[in-house]
Amino acid sequence: MAKKKNAKSDAESADAEAEGEEGKAAPAKRKFSLKMILMAVVGLALVGGLGGGGYYFMFGGHAKPEAAAAAAAAAKETKPVVFLDMPDVLVNLSSGGSDRTQYLKVKVTLELPDQTMSAQIQPVMPRLMDAFQTYLRELRPTDLDGSAGLYRLKEELTRRVNAAIAPGHINAVLFKEIVIQ
Repeated sequence: MAKKKNAKSDAESADAEAEGEEGKAAPAKRKFSLKMILMAVVGLALVGGLGGGGYYFMFGGHAKPEAAAAAAAAAKETKPVVFLDMPDVLVNLSSGGSDRTQYLKVKVTLELPDQTMSAQIQPVMPRLMDAFQTYLRELRPTDLDGSAGLYRLKEELTRRVNAAIAPGHINAVLFKEIVIQ
């Protein structure tokens, strides 16, 4: 019996050694085969294409006559916007410690929702000009770099105008001219 136990343990140890050698020598298998990945990509593309095509034909492929008529009626009902020119603003920019002084000249137009807003803005025009002057004087030339800088400037000026004329509001501040010298 001792021989049988010995033979069994020898066989088990030989199997364990063989598995250990195979584990070291054999490279790790890929979880997904290339064929399986390609089938998944093609399947997703087909599902996406069918879904996109169905959406296009259901909602955007062809306009219904009732929807077109409703859109035309809504366009006629909207009031035209009104534009109000602000006086030119010329300020020196914050130098930030440099010896060179730079100037900013801005021509601004306000986009108003209706004509009555123009009558509300005229009495507070000095307040608006003061808000523009004090804000623009604190800007550095680097604050105005690129389209992102101009967008931030536009949004901040719009916010300041809306705060000054509250509860009324304007649609946007539009730049006619911006010169940095």
